[in-house]
Amino acid sequence: METMTIGGRAVEGAGTFGVENPATGRVFAQAPECSPEQLDEALRAASDAFPAWRSDEGARRDLLRAAAKRVEDAADELAALITAEQGKPLADARLEVQGTVAGLRFVADLEVPREVLADDDQARVELLHQPFGVVAAITPWNFPVAIAGLKLGPALLTGNTVVLKPSPFTPLSTLHLGGVLRDVLPPGVLNVVSGSDPLGARLTAHPVPRKISFTGSVATGRKVAAAAADDLKRVTLELGGNDAAILLDDFDVDALADRLFWGAFLNSGQVCAAIKRVYVPRRLHDVVVDALADRARSVVVGDGTAEGTRLGPLTTRPQFERVSELVADALARGATAVTGGGPLDREGYFFQPTILRDIDDGVRLVDEEQFGPALPVLAYDDVEDAIRRANATHYGLDGSVWSADPERAAAVAERLECGTAWLNTHALPHPAVPFGGWKHSGLGVESGVPGLLAFTESKVLYRVKG
Repeated sequence: METMTIGGRAVEGAGTFGVENPATGRVFAQAPECSPEQLDEALRAASDAFPAWRSDEGARRDLLRAAAKRVEDAADELAALITAEQGKPLADARLEVQGTVAGLRFVADLEVPREVLADDDQARVELLHQPFGVVAAITPWNFPVAIAGLKLGPALLTGNTVVLKPSPFTPLSTLHLGGVLRDVLPPGVLNVVSGSDPLGARLTAHPVPRKISFTGSVATGRKVAAAAADDLKRVTLELGGNDAAILLDDFDVDALADRLFWGAFLNSGQVCAAIKRVYVPRRLHDVVVDALADRARSVVVGDGTAEGTRLGPLTTRPQFERVSELVADALARGATAVTGGGPLDREGYFFQPTILRDIDDGVRLVDEEQFGPALPVLAYDDVEDAIRRANATHYGLDGSVWSADPERAAAVAERLECGTAWLNTHALPHPAVPFGGWKHSGLGVESGVPGLLAFTESKVLYRVKG
């Protein structure tokens, strides 16, 4: 059984909880249940490690590079655990680990800026960025290792120590990550704890962390923000999305349909920044629907360990039930499933890749975040109306515009109310590019220099001359 990492030691839980393989729906492993006392111990270890860790930036960079190498060496082990507990194809799990390694290496070379605001006869004034202390990092189940790495790299480089809590649906790969790094990082710098509810609530309400970095649902994000508010903790919240793709009337179906399809169906649609709804000019609607449906029919859905699998199961039973409910509701309200339309007849949480037409705004599948392999395609007559409909949501994570004319597409994309607007692609993350959402899709950003600075407090250093 995987163990927690507390103060540089392997620690068993006070109890255990089961972890399911979504390809079977059955428990295949046990994970440690962190007790309140063990959480206190992890936070104390992080707090004790902070003064020495913050003191040597060069050592931190070297150790982040060493951590990246160790993760790279453990890629096969980590990928196998990701597939077993999360369900994605093994090739995609390997890509997740490779992306984590690349991200850690990228961050290790980032400069923490030190800006001179004034330097004259009277004073030299500098703006510094210094660590909070202990960071609580809480990660979701769709990319358990990648999102952990996205938080760990910037938090550690800037001098913070971390207590990391993965989703109870996918704890094993993150626990293994902690074990892999246990003898790379000094004791207490990275602590990894796992558990079912209410471990996350205990962590966010605990007085030790001064910063919370959370990725997950809007509903849980609200609870995190409320818990942090009592103690004035700083928060970064990366929450859900209901990303719209607007196709303009010169959309090249043959050239771009593959990219459009995978922008929606990667990881079986379980991507916060995936395309969740598509707006198509009415004259192109049938052609686009047919092109997407052809790809949905031909894609291989199966166990992530099977040769040729491109889409795995939904990761959790609640998510499987939610997608099933949203699609059934859409069909009951007049939508047509051109392909798919329901669960696959097999064990596990498999849902047919589904393309829906004859659907409009006001249906839950359009208005809510489905987070699964079901895509509504909606017709429009006027691009102004498409923009209005795309923006008519509480979400504001990503959006995309697709056109043979880049300038025309950019003009439309600038009017989308979202954190990132893509042209002729969707959701291609890069560690240099800040990522965050508007409206209910989050607070703050991750990645890039802005994401790095999100793990710091600003300080003005004012030196009087003469």
